[in-house]
This record gives sequence, C-alpha cells and structure tokens, in this order.
Amino acid sequence: MLRVGLTGGLATGKSHVAAILAQLGCRFLSADQVGHQVLQPGGEAYDDVVKEFGPGMLSPDGRISHKLLAAQVFDRPERLEKLNSLVHPHVIEREQRWLAEIEAFEPGVIAVIEAAILIETGSHKRFDRLILTVCPENVQLRRHMARSGDTEVETRARLARQMPLEAKLPFAHYVIDTSGSGEETAAQVRQVFRHLQQAAL
Repeated sequence: MLRVGLTGGLATGKSHVAAILAQLGCRFLSADQVGHQVLQPGGEAYDDVVKEFGPGMLSPDGRISHKLLAAQVFDRPERLEKLNSLVHPHVIEREQRWLAEIEAFEPGVIAVIEAAILIETGSHKRFDRLILTVCPENVQLRRHMARSGDTEVETRARLARQMPLEAKLPFAHYVIDTSGSGEETAAQVRQVFRHLQQAAL
C-alpha cells in the first residue's frame, strides 16, 4: 500500500484534488472530518476539550460549536497549540487504524489522507509521498471569501497565521497548481496519479 499525504494552504483546492483522486480509485480520508468526529459528544477529544475551554462554547444541544471554539484560539497560538494537543493524537490514531484496515484488505491500493497542517506537525513523515496544492494568494482570498463569507481582513489574518506555501514546497513530491480551469487541475491530478501507480508497484 502506498501512503499519500495531501496538503496545502487555505482554499488551495485540496478537497477538489482529493475528489479527483478518489474518482481515479484512491482510498481517501479527510483529517478535518476525523477532527470533527473526535469532537462530537462521545468522541475521544470531547470531554478534554470541554474541560479545557469551558461549557460556554457548547451549543444548546451539547455539541461543541466550532465557531465559538475557533474564536477562543484565534490569534492565541498557545491556546491553539493546547487544542491541537488534545485533538491531534486522536485524529492520528484514527488515521493509523484506517490505514491498517486498508492495508489488511487492499494491500495494493493508494491511500490518501488530506490534512491542512501535515508539514507543520511533522506528520508528513508518516507518508510515502506528499502532494501539495498551490495557487496565488489572490485566488486563495477570493475562494475563501466566497465560500465562508469572511471579510478580506479576516481572510488575510488567517493566511498570515499559516505556513507560507513557498516554505512547504521543499517537502512535496508533487505540486498541483489549482489556479487554472477545472480541467487543467484534473489533468495535473491524473498525471500525479500515474506516478503514484508506478510508486505503488
């Protein structure tokens, strides 16, 4: 089995690339979705996060409000680091379990995990190959503002807190520029997929 990490900055098209890879036959897991699952009531990180950040971030139904939680760690690196320390170990444990199950039943498959901060956390070292999605900052701004409703100031603040894309380039085996048309991006993904197939042999 070939383990592939998929990462990139804010609104660089990670999910779009992941969807194409899944269509081509890769098995796919979103670390972001796993993170949401471990924060659900009964999830592995729920109790610890509520204890650390307080019941004020709970919605009326007892679920953690991701908006309120995000507000607590916004521009507070030490609080974000604490949150990550409570959530990420459980996410990684679920990812490892998923990979082990796939390897047991589909040993020749390409398994892709998408995560925004693979490089920052050192998790990229767990993968055989790393794909990085990139696009110009003005495209990131436009995309994120369109889908989130955030202002330009808010979006720039988010970008400023992320590891620059240029700093991620040396870690990547493959770079996919998503700033063009959907077909141009898909063509790049298909080319990378062919390389992954060769690497998986």
